[in-house]
Amino acid sequence: MPQPKAIIFDLDGVLTDTSEYHYQAWKHLADDEGIPFTHEENDIHLRGVGRRESLAYLIRGRQYTEAQIQEMMERKNNYYHALIEQMTPDEVVSGGVALLQELKTAGIKIAIASASKNCRLVLDRLKLTDYFDGIADGYCVVNGKPAPDVFVYAAGLVGVYTPDCVGIEDADAGIEAIKAAGMKAVAIGPTSRFHHADKVLSTMENKHLQDLLIG
Repeated sequence: MPQPKAIIFDLDGVLTDTSEYHYQAWKHLADDEGIPFTHEENDIHLRGVGRRESLAYLIRGRQYTEAQIQEMMERKNNYYHALIEQMTPDEVVSGGVALLQELKTAGIKIAIASASKNCRLVLDRLKLTDYFDGIADGYCVVNGKPAPDVFVYAAGLVGVYTPDCVGIEDADAGIEAIKAAGMKAVAIGPTSRFHHADKVLSTMENKHLQDLLIG
């Protein structure tokens, strides 16, 4: 495709690595409830997935009331909040700010499409908010990834048709969402994690616009 008119980033695991904070928060909750939970399970089943879907995996086969489920989601979020409140701009991926500046200079719209309801807090802590022309987070849509809704919503925020967008994700559920939205998809991480990405990069560190283009 030619140079895209918009590039839409997932946040966690792409521009910063909050995945470890998510794992620590879910692990804390799992320990509270006496549920075995490993780092590997987190990477395979919870990466890029919304809070309720993540909890459903964690408690699979165990019976809880809706009130208990709501309380556990809130408790996990409180654990996560305590961790991300300590974040600093140093936790932006190496070269990330330079990349966003390069995209701005090239006249490309930039948006966030994140499942996280803490997305804006993280962006503020990283001092990245002002770089984005649109921010779609977990409050913006009903259906989470792999549904395309949050990417479609983000494209709408910046006024660009989805075929003219490139989406960037670190989770296979996110790649599925990007493709379902009609966008080209760049995946970040090991090739084995993804099934339908148009391009796979092992990391976002020190990348430039040229690295994100899909031939």
